Amino acid sequence: MLNRVEKAVEKKKNGYNCAQAVACTYCDYTGGNEEDIYNATQAFGIGMATLEGNCGALSGAGVVIGLTNKDRNKTMQDTKTMIHEFKEKNSTVICKELKGIESGIVIRACEDCIRDTCVSLEKILEQHI
Repeated sequence: MLNRVEKAVEKKKNGYNCAQAVACTYCDYTGGNEEDIYNATQAFGIGMATLEGNCGALSGAGVVIGLTNKDRNKTMQDTKTMIHEFKEKNSTVICKELKGIESGIVIRACEDCIRDTCVSLEKILEQHI
């Protein structure tokens, strides 16, 4: 699955927002098609369209987890695990903090946020295979 990580990064470089890049890369797990997943995750990029919210990559992965699990409790636990791993590595999950908007110090570039998220997402998805 590791090649999907870089496929998600490529999607970001080709105009997808971070949520779309992650969710569309793994849309085959969801039972949905890429166009629908792309449209459903439009508002989740750029920290929920404001830089104030959670990293879009995490939001996109949350969509994949929910559509894959179809079980609220399992989805919440898997998403919590993914967010915890991300925060442990990057100290925050908030887009503007990751981008250094107020501090001037970039903690993590979008492409690396996507990579970190995809690695965690793949561990979760492997449990479903």
